[in-house]
Amino acid sequence: MDELREKALKYHSMNGVPGKIEVVPTKPCLTADDLSLAYTPGVAKPVLEIDKDPENAYKYTSKGNLVAVISNGTAILGLGDRGALASKPVMEGKGVLFKRFADIDVFDIEVDTKDPKKIIEIVKLMEPTFGGVNLEDIKAPECFEIEQTLIKECDIPIFHDDQHGTAIISTAGILNASEIVGKKLEDLKVVFNGAGAAGVSCSKMFAAAGIKKENIIMCDSKGVIYKGRLERMTPEKEELAVETDARTLVEAMAGADVLIGLSIADCITPEMLLSMAKDPIVFAMSNPNPEIKYETAIAARDDVIMATGRSDYPNQINNVLGFPFIFRGALDVRATEISEGMKMAAAKALAALAKEPVPEEVKAAYGGREFSFGRDYIVPKPFDPRVIEWEAVAVAKAACEEGIAKYPIEDWDAYIVQLRERMKKYWD
Repeated sequence: MDELREKALKYHSMNGVPGKIEVVPTKPCLTADDLSLAYTPGVAKPVLEIDKDPENAYKYTSKGNLVAVISNGTAILGLGDRGALASKPVMEGKGVLFKRFADIDVFDIEVDTKDPKKIIEIVKLMEPTFGGVNLEDIKAPECFEIEQTLIKECDIPIFHDDQHGTAIISTAGILNASEIVGKKLEDLKVVFNGAGAAGVSCSKMFAAAGIKKENIIMCDSKGVIYKGRLERMTPEKEELAVETDARTLVEAMAGADVLIGLSIADCITPEMLLSMAKDPIVFAMSNPNPEIKYETAIAARDDVIMATGRSDYPNQINNVLGFPFIFRGALDVRATEISEGMKMAAAKALAALAKEPVPEEVKAAYGGREFSFGRDYIVPKPFDPRVIEWEAVAVAKAACEEGIAKYPIEDWDAYIVQLRERMKKYWD
């Protein structure tokens, strides 16, 4: 880990430039004439146009392609509450991924408060600046209040990636994994270890995909969340409580078809894995160390479909497969929100793309490895250039069909070409 630490710190400070992002002007400012257009007196003209019609902000400013990545640092990447300032490297990293994978610009904003009402007020006051808001690394249960209130009060897409990004990619994986093992969604018995923001959102999306709510058992640090439990319950947990005799994770996993881990490292033993049903599906997504090591899981059971949050093992459940492309589609049709239908469209698009033949450039990006739909390839790779045209298009179409797109797309073939041209500089 010392080697990783040195490499990571060098990366973040290399070339004498601290951090990972910068602001680059998109218009020339080389002459006195340029200066007069970029600022006074020329800048007054678009000001007056926007004053006449607020929609002109999308014509004369960067608002339509600008996303705020906002955090208070209370739930950083499995590191817990490290504060707003310590979250900045993660938020800058988010900006890198938005730009690299979907050509979306980002301002990262770290707010030094744990008061959800203050965060809501801050974001609402900044709405004129942005085309969308990505909430990040804000702990549960406050994150639920913050996101839901902002969705109601804002006219731009609001998206808490810790909840929905994981849910979207996990749903894509479950759709394909269940198909591979020949089990119907409605027959799956699913156990969650971890009932935070991601766990709650994943369980809801699984239910929307077709898994029966009564077949989903949620566990937190106190054990199974069952009807009638009094200890450490929240409204979100009350909603997910089920009738069951199981009280511990060990008891819940016996006979289960699926285990979704969103908790802590090394909390699942081989014996617990062996108690699961035939062809178990295990998503151990604690980062950087999963709930059960990949090598341990496949040694215990050769029939397991195993996914983690790591890039060095098969089936990485990686949020970068979601948020850049979801926002791309939402921004391009000027969606007023990111709806449940748009999220499900994204998941189904990813699941469908994983079944397509993998192009050579993707194999090259991963050291020449071969990929084909199956137990070790249930979701696409982030460096697959086709993801944007599959997922962003699916999201944009869903927004149009639901009537929440201010500027619906009519020529989808032209939109796909536009996306390819837009991303060409990142893939050439």
